[in-house]
Amino acid sequence: MEIVSSLLSSALEKIFQLSGLIRNGMNTKPMEEKALDVYDVIRSIRDPEKPNTLEELEVVTEKCVEIQELNEDEFLIIIRFSPTVPHCSLATLIGLCIQVKLQRCLPFKHKLEIYISEGTHSTEEDINKQINDKERIAAAMENPNLREIVEQCVAEPDD
Repeated sequence: MEIVSSLLSSALEKIFQLSGLIRNGMNTKPMEEKALDVYDVIRSIRDPEKPNTLEELEVVTEKCVEIQELNEDEFLIIIRFSPTVPHCSLATLIGLCIQVKLQRCLPFKHKLEIYISEGTHSTEEDINKQINDKERIAAAMENPNLREIVEQCVAEPDD
């Protein structure tokens, strides 16, 4: 009986490992679930000039979040957002808001890359460089006016 129990236990653990529910004996969420968790964090960010959220404006969608496992306990999060118009002057600010909110809210170790979806902005390459430059992000958050706008955008809505 003990041998059967041991075999059954080993078989179940192997099934869970292969399905992504358990890795190296530790419970972890599958990548899709982590991506949904990330999306839940960014979808409520408010647009800097409209009373809507990024989700309502379809600037972010569930499909814009990609998660890759870097190692056992670290993940690469890639966000591709779509500004509402190709000449959006606030695209960099939206990227900054996404960056700040994720840095504050994610409970797991991660690296973050944020991009404008290809073909959705006239200066996407320049903006992509800006929103992934740690020094520029730090400098932007030192500006009290910019910091106040970011704080308003990332504040949780009152329910």
